[in-house]
Amino acid sequence: MTVQFPFDNTYSRLPERFFTRTAPTPVAAPRLIRVNTSLALRLGLDPDWLTSEEGVEVLSGRRVSETAEPIAMAYAGHQFGGFVPQLGDGRAILLGEVVDQDGARRDIQLKGAGPTPFSRRGDGRAALGPVLREYIVSEAMAALGVPTTRSLAAVTTGEWVRRETILPGAVLTRVASSHIRVGTFEFFARHGDVEGTRLLADYVIARHYPEADQAERPYRVLLDSVIGAQARLIARWLNIGFIHGVMNTDNMSVSGETIDYGPCAFLDRYDPEAAFSAIDVQGRYAYRNQPAIGHWNLTRLAECLLPLLSEDEDAAVAEAMEALGGYASSFEDAYESGLRRKLGLLTVREGDADLGRDLLDAMEANGADFTLTFRRLSDAALDSDSDSGVSALFTDPSAFHAWAARWRERLAQEPMDAVARRAAMQSVNPAFIPRNHRVEAVIQAAVEENDFGLFEELLTVLANPFEDQPAFTHYADPPQDSERVYQTFCGT
Repeated sequence: MTVQFPFDNTYSRLPERFFTRTAPTPVAAPRLIRVNTSLALRLGLDPDWLTSEEGVEVLSGRRVSETAEPIAMAYAGHQFGGFVPQLGDGRAILLGEVVDQDGARRDIQLKGAGPTPFSRRGDGRAALGPVLREYIVSEAMAALGVPTTRSLAAVTTGEWVRRETILPGAVLTRVASSHIRVGTFEFFARHGDVEGTRLLADYVIARHYPEADQAERPYRVLLDSVIGAQARLIARWLNIGFIHGVMNTDNMSVSGETIDYGPCAFLDRYDPEAAFSAIDVQGRYAYRNQPAIGHWNLTRLAECLLPLLSEDEDAAVAEAMEALGGYASSFEDAYESGLRRKLGLLTVREGDADLGRDLLDAMEANGADFTLTFRRLSDAALDSDSDSGVSALFTDPSAFHAWAARWRERLAQEPMDAVARRAAMQSVNPAFIPRNHRVEAVIQAAVEENDFGLFEELLTVLANPFEDQPAFTHYADPPQDSERVYQTFCGT
């Protein structure tokens, strides 16, 4: 049987200092958990072959496709503000690239495929729990309309990994527009490798921002493009209550996709100070801080590009500062536009931003659930008799009623009728998100009981997050106090 991955690799043609050639380490007894059939078809892959014995061996790293060129990518990064000059893929191996049915180039990477020269004494493996978490959350984000890496498959390895305890091992097959990070640029900049920085920038332009190639100042357009993509991405995160968890520069993709779902989480009660990650003890990456951290990370990228922006250092700094100066307006435009749509407002009027912020303030003060408040607000937009469904989420219901009176005055200025408004609001206010306690229940069932039924059911629900699903109404419920998740963990 021919191995059926039609790889067409470009990153592995760059100079050897961009990566190390590293084959996956074979595992003992791979077993398929799931193949993402719809994604496989979009990638031009045969789902039936992927589920075959040979396909599972490729997805586990036990067998290498004939056209693969396995590499571990080199990069550096600022982790919680401190710079690490060499990180790299310590437990991930890029098999190669495929061109999907839309003509887009996509990386195929195995996460948990064994040690690489960048493993830093780690085992290069992944435990089952983090693999399931990334599969669930990345696919949920895609369904929610957020640019993201995707999950093609998950397999168990038949081996154990040692973390705080002994856990079953697994491998995730991750798909991305690319795995190039801000930290990739930092790797070359810190080594004073201007030619490497230029080669990387040219590669990113060709792959992600081809319009920059025709510009008079292509590297400035590249910087502007990455800044805009990240500003819009983080605005989308905030509008669905997502907290990344580890927004290090090595976890910021220059393509504008969400990457590396480690100790990520979603808000239940609206709390802008929420930070679930067990390693984020200072709350650096708390919900409220994500926009500022995005700017901080992009400043590190701009520093790397200075030699390309101008031969004159002062002129280069001025260009970088000008580009970074556009971040705030790009973020605010995207965030406020998203929040306005969540409130059912399609036109722009003075005071809209204050109206949105006042609702969030009332939600914070009254412990209201983020996702349910906006979803039920969609019903309230149709009929004020539904206000009680929203106000019941507030410890002081009068706080919502006072705000709702102002909101209805504003809705009266909109041209859309109530039925159309409700439909528009439901299309941006999800009923279902991967609530932290649901994800933990999936992991517990799989790890402790080898039961993947909850995993499959949760994926079914999250595939259509904006639709009412009467059979799965309980998946929309916030956690009881005994179910609440206070910390999430990375997989290393």
